[in-house]
Amino acid sequence: MTSLPEDPTRLIREDDRGSAVQRLQEAYAEGHIPHEELDERLHHVLTATTHSELESALASLPEESAGSTSTIAAAGGRIQRRGAWRVPRSLTVASAFGRVHLDLSRAVIEHPVVDIELQLGTGRAHITVPRDAIVDTEDLHTGWKDTLYKPRRRSRPGGPTIRISGTMGFGRLKIRHARR
Repeated sequence: MTSLPEDPTRLIREDDRGSAVQRLQEAYAEGHIPHEELDERLHHVLTATTHSELESALASLPEESAGSTSTIAAAGGRIQRRGAWRVPRSLTVASAFGRVHLDLSRAVIEHPVVDIELQLGTGRAHITVPRDAIVDTEDLHTGWKDTLYKPRRRSRPGGPTIRISGTMGFGRLKIRHARR
């Protein structure tokens, strides 16, 4: 499973658990596992504490669908996504020079956790997330300027978790929540 970290003994986060539950539900809906096995694996996922325990519960499942990962790349210029676009489970955005603007406020987000990996050389990046989203930038490395992000004081439960990781060279990342 591509979304799990390298160290299998590392403790899991709740969004990792949520992703594992979703994979099991998808495998059941697609007919890859019977109902009894779904119950057993769900119990295993819900009681797991490490990534190796999660991996054993997901063993023998088919790989995640190809549509769950996408890459947007440009050598220079502007990368922009806005309006009603479908956000994949895992999105990589790569740009050597130029600006990046991702607006997720009206996007179709079907996954409880969305991983956005930024690989940016120079230029600014601006990401607008849904009003009720939870943003995690723990694995983002900036080389020049710090990330501008002010978490919402009150967010309604049930919003997606947006995990932003990767590397930014010379430029600044600005993240804001949608106003409506």
